[in-house]
Amino acid sequence: MRSRRAPRPVAGAVGVLAERLRPATTLGDVQSVWREAVGEAIAREAQPVAERAGTVTVACASSVWAQEIGLMAPALCDALNTRLGAERVTALRCTARGVGRR
Repeated sequence: MRSRRAPRPVAGAVGVLAERLRPATTLGDVQSVWREAVGEAIAREAQPVAERAGTVTVACASSVWAQEIGLMAPALCDALNTRLGAERVTALRCTARGVGRR
């Protein structure tokens, strides 16, 4: 008789599946390292949403955050490229999600 194996946590399998399904694009790679590269505070207020020719568009919670992140863009690009292991991000383009909403 074969012994039964203990149940395994589903979180491990879901993490592996999510990694396999993640698009193999610069945007997907940036999104995967974003929180570690920019820190918790910025990651709570801004998310990368698009990429074109090395320029990553970042949707920010407000125009104040968009301006602040825009000023920090060179340092953030360096941090992202360090995490990515190559010079793939050349600029950040920041937009405010809340602008125009009522």
